[in-house]
Amino acid sequence: MIKVAINPSVEACRRNIKFNGSVACSKVESHLADARVYMLTHPKEFDVVDLDPYGSPSVFLDSAIQSVADGGMLMCTATDMAVLCGGNGEVCYSKYGSYPLRGKYCHEMALRILLACIESHANRYKRYIEPVLSVQMDFYVRVFVRIYTSASAMKSTPLKLSYVYQCIGCDSFHLQPVGRTASNKNNSVRYLPGFGPVVPQLCSDCGKKFNMGGPIWSGRIHDQEWVNSILGEVKSMKDRYPAYDRISAVLTTISEELPDVPLFLSLHNLCSTLKCTSPSAVMFRSAVINAGYRVSGTHVNPLGLKTDAPMDVIWDIMRCWVKNHPVKAQLPDQPGSVILAKEPTLQANFARAVASLSKAQAKKVARFLPNPEKHWGPKPRAGRQITSKHISLLGAEAVNGHLSLEDGEEPDAKRQKTEDTTQKTEDATPSS
Repeated sequence: MIKVAINPSVEACRRNIKFNGSVACSKVESHLADARVYMLTHPKEFDVVDLDPYGSPSVFLDSAIQSVADGGMLMCTATDMAVLCGGNGEVCYSKYGSYPLRGKYCHEMALRILLACIESHANRYKRYIEPVLSVQMDFYVRVFVRIYTSASAMKSTPLKLSYVYQCIGCDSFHLQPVGRTASNKNNSVRYLPGFGPVVPQLCSDCGKKFNMGGPIWSGRIHDQEWVNSILGEVKSMKDRYPAYDRISAVLTTISEELPDVPLFLSLHNLCSTLKCTSPSAVMFRSAVINAGYRVSGTHVNPLGLKTDAPMDVIWDIMRCWVKNHPVKAQLPDQPGSVILAKEPTLQANFARAVASLSKAQAKKVARFLPNPEKHWGPKPRAGRQITSKHISLLGAEAVNGHLSLEDGEEPDAKRQKTEDTTQKTEDATPSS
């Protein structure tokens, strides 16, 4: 008999269990307790634990890691994207132990910060994670990881973590691995600190300084075999999934990502730095492929490009593009001027390459769908008073029929409190 323990609003949960019939009643139990305490008192008991709080899941990770059975799955959602994407770097560091950077890749970096945080909690109990799927969608990130126990395998964690150096002048970024390995004469493996620094004091491309962020998870964030298997099952039963188009689009894009390339570039940002017109994505991909490197899209951003080409190759390709598409003169101290002042050492070939389009693109499969409704985004926290400010931002329809307040009108609770205070003052005033 499989038992499923869940801990939301208990009364609503019990009604839903009864509504789903006798099978659900025999398998699902509802509990009213502190989720952290409940998980701590059931060590390695659950095959699957799903954390989906409003905001950060960081306070639940330690107990969740301990409650997952060996080989079980932890599913974790984080909706505090402003924190994870660099809006409040010090808050992110206090919650997740990593410092975020504000770049076009910030949403993928948010995924990797969350994975690094989960790995950190797992290592405290001689456990480690293996991500099977990591998704950034809409206004949240969600990861699916397997949890295993092994003191020896845990030692390789520093090899999967890296710091990020982001140039403040151009889009160049570089990864600094936390650890490395070396072999002894008897072929035993030694774990050592990573070599560094991987960058000079000033950016070799534009001469500006670097911001440093991390550490982030720099290993694989998907199990491509698992993703392809799930995608095949979804396609075989698409009539059962009302959101089939969305699920298929996300999984298809993920299945075509380069699995071993952390973060990505934005072609539009590269062109913005140089103040030049943008080549088409197909032309830029072709130039990268013709130079002997790999390139792919990313599910995080329709304009993002993952590649294993170093930044000097990327800028050489852009220099060759600008030679054929001249730009207006800029101030000599601008990053774009410094980059274009150097002659390219690589002569880019923009002839269309066979692999410049992914299989999904070649078949014109939809990979990025529009939002399902107007004003799509996170709604106010449960229990909060809906005010005219929310309605002006989200729209009247987005608040699902909540009573909109007139401009200048006080909320009922506040008005009632004011009336009670006034009444008490009048009662306490002595009559003449």
